[in-house]
Amino acid sequence: MSEMGEVDRAALEEDQRGKKFRYLSFDSTCLVEDDEEPPGELNEEALEIALEIALLLGMKPLDQVHVMRKMVIDGSNTSGFQRTALVAQGGEIMTENGVVRLGDLMIEEESAKRVKESGSETTYSLDRMGIPLVEISTMPDIKTPKQAQETASKIGMILRSTGRVKRGIGTIRQDINISIKNGSRVELKGVQRLEDIEDIIEIEIGRQKNLIGIRNELENRDFEVGEITEVTSVFNKTNCELIKKNIDKKGIVIAIPLKGFQGLLGQQIAPGRRLGTEMSDYAKKYGVGGIFHTDELPGYGITEEEISEIRKIGGLDGQDAFALLAEENKIVNEAGYAVSIRAKNCIEDIPEETRGVKEDCTSRYMRPLPGEARMYPETDILPIVINTEGITIRETLEDKIERYQKEFFIDGDLATQIAFSEKMLLFEKATQMGIKPTVAIDILENKYKELRREKIPVENISDENFEGVFELIASKELVREGINELLQLIAEEPSLTAIEAFEMKGMKMVGKNDVKEVVIKVVELNLNKIEEEGKGCFSALMGECMAQLRGKAEGSTISLILKEEIDKRS
Repeated sequence: MSEMGEVDRAALEEDQRGKKFRYLSFDSTCLVEDDEEPPGELNEEALEIALEIALLLGMKPLDQVHVMRKMVIDGSNTSGFQRTALVAQGGEIMTENGVVRLGDLMIEEESAKRVKESGSETTYSLDRMGIPLVEISTMPDIKTPKQAQETASKIGMILRSTGRVKRGIGTIRQDINISIKNGSRVELKGVQRLEDIEDIIEIEIGRQKNLIGIRNELENRDFEVGEITEVTSVFNKTNCELIKKNIDKKGIVIAIPLKGFQGLLGQQIAPGRRLGTEMSDYAKKYGVGGIFHTDELPGYGITEEEISEIRKIGGLDGQDAFALLAEENKIVNEAGYAVSIRAKNCIEDIPEETRGVKEDCTSRYMRPLPGEARMYPETDILPIVINTEGITIRETLEDKIERYQKEFFIDGDLATQIAFSEKMLLFEKATQMGIKPTVAIDILENKYKELRREKIPVENISDENFEGVFELIASKELVREGINELLQLIAEEPSLTAIEAFEMKGMKMVGKNDVKEVVIKVVELNLNKIEEEGKGCFSALMGECMAQLRGKAEGSTISLILKEEIDKRS
């Protein structure tokens, strides 16, 4: 209950689940994360970055920031709430299909990471809790899946333009709110890949349309959700292993009569998901493994005789269905009640709910859509007066692409590739050191990806290592042919600096006379080959020369000398 006496429906459902929480603590875990002392002041750097993002988006910062508590009792916050603060409002994003207005920009604290779920117990790790997040909302101006993806991409571009946000899958996440005509607002949480957004939205639109179709069908049938009935005795000699296992644990089996539902529970509403799957998701939130329903029976060891007995108990005919749940008494009844409510909603509005997005772009039920009742002021943190003086407005990535093309004379594709790369700042350092832009991009993007494809642990190569490699190139000590070999050694021996790896590999450049000496030796050993093939043997001999001189001389120098020596003898 909030301090105004209101009860949030999402918090109420979490409370009814009777969950137990376990937390993994570390040496770095502080008393705030343990909920053993009040929080400190709002992180100044986080606020500064949030204000910079707001100004880049054309949003108007507030005069004061007031930290609020948002009730979250799923165990992901040890305090039972998440601290959040409104920083700015307004602004807009321009898309191909028109303007999308922005709503609010908030600073929030990251929740604990869910690492394990077993029955009624959830284990969380406290190692990421309290990390500052920025949340940016849009107004309901987005009309198509493509426009949603474009909007998310542009907001992500602005965030990355600051150079001060974490990068990579999972660090920028989209929550998509979708509603259609005759449907309901549904929030899809945790979308990680931009390229999935269109598919996710299309699938949710299809899901809601299919649920509307089921509702229309039920209106033409004798529809009723009956009372939950215990039917454990029907399964005393069952061959269903799952039911037998629960009965052996002193659990019970319940049946939910679903009059008029026959044929609808097995109806597909999204790829690989049926109406029965939706109901099963509700049961799983209470610790039940799932449900059995008549559209998939007989099966799983449940026989026609057992089905007939349950139909007799529930007074069900051929157009009627039922769902079965098996678990310990308290859990199974709460889960059964949730399934009953979801079944009744089939004839009413599509439930307003928060759903988690899955890898295949479908979604599953998480909780009811929360309301405003869960927000109230944080009494431990004083309001903060906002001052935007001195905040640097950085060049956006779109502006950077344009500048790279003009300044470095590279094409739009290359400029876009490096501007949006995690290694963009390294690229700018490399060009300042005198490295050709195309060489820097080749090292940071192409060679890096080549090594990763070869299963080389390139994540071990630090920014300092790359800078060391660029210094060696700039001083003309490292030739292009030796770069891959040097990066591979650094990746495999991350304790080495670029200079140390360079010396260990013996890559110090040799003079032209030394190159000629190596080439002549290779040629002398292959006189018969030269006599037989003439200039056709060049590639084979070049390979032998490179094996001895790779990283010690420019390939062009070796090639020129080798051609001269072959010409003398052919």
